[in-house]
Formats: sequence, structure tokens, C-alpha cells
Amino acid sequence: MSRDYKPVQRRAKPSGGSPLMTGVLLGVLLGVGLSLGVALYIKGSDIALGFRAPSVAPPVSPPAKSLETEPEASEGSEKPRFDFYTILPGSEKAVSEQEILEAQQAPAPPVAEKKAVSLYLQVGAYKTAQEADNMKAKLALQGMEVVVQTADIPGKGILHRVRLGPYNDLVQANEAKSELERNGFSANIIKVDAN
Repeated sequence: MSRDYKPVQRRAKPSGGSPLMTGVLLGVLLGVGLSLGVALYIKGSDIALGFRAPSVAPPVSPPAKSLETEPEASEGSEKPRFDFYTILPGSEKAVSEQEILEAQQAPAPPVAEKKAVSLYLQVGAYKTAQEADNMKAKLALQGMEVVVQTADIPGKGILHRVRLGPYNDLVQANEAKSELERNGFSANIIKVDAN
């Protein structure tokens, strides 16, 4: 069979511009339109586009019956927005200089509150998180709930603390410590303020 060596006529590409420029132009027009719409919505005005609401005559109100009833109605219908204007003047109390001196000379009552303290058992502190996770896994195999806390210690860098707890009292902490020692782990009791 013979081959046709005549050049194939290619179809002419319609010249519509690049898709990038079309997208940019469309985006700009859309952005301008949206910003104009938002501005009109926020402003709440139809005047900018030349639209006007149809003029409607305001409803005719009946004439007032007497001048004395109007001020009472307006006072009763308007509720004050804030109550502190009426509350604060009633809460003022005059204090004499003698009461001030007595209050200054009176000793402060002793503070008998105990600070809330949590107790933890620290099994170790490691430089790498992987070492801490390995110790956590060993303790988890013994059935203990362990927490790894990361702390930045000045002069020592970042340490990963492997801790058990918190315990509310020293008896619980000592029981857990003896359990750890029976399983071959050593631990220190650490007090941490709960504040």
C-alpha cells in the first residue's frame, strides 16, 4: 500500500487567550463584585445604586388625650439599660476614721489552709524520648499507669521524666514504691504543688 506524504492539515486553534489570564480576570471581577456587595450590605443603603424605597405616608397617630399622661407613659415604657445606677448609690456606707484605724490595727486572721500537694513516684529522667518510652513500656507490662513529662531544666537541657501518680497521701505512694521495688525498679517520691 502506498503512503501519502502530503502534510496533514492541522485544525486552527481558536485564539481565546491563555487560561491563566482568563482565570485572573474572572477572579478580579468576582472580587470587586463581592466587595461591592458586602460594602452595600454592611452600609445598609440602597442609595448608592440609585434605588429608592417607594414613598409611603406615615400612619396617622391619634391625638394625645392629655398632657399629664404622656410623661408617665414615657417614663414607664423606657426601662433603664443598666441597673448599677440605682444599685450603687444604695450600697454606700459612711465609715468613720476610728473604724479605719481599728481595721488597720487588727491582726490578720491566721491562714490555716494547707496547700494541696500531689505525690509522684519518679522512676527516671532521660535525655531522649525513646529511652523514656522504653521505660514506660517496661512499667506498663507490669500493669502500672505511667506518665512521661517533658521538662526544660536550666543547665541540663530537656529531660523526659517517667512518673507514676499522682497519689493523694504518703501511704499510697509508699505502697506503690514497694511494688516497684519488688519488680526490680527504683523510684523516688516527688512532691508537687497542685497550684
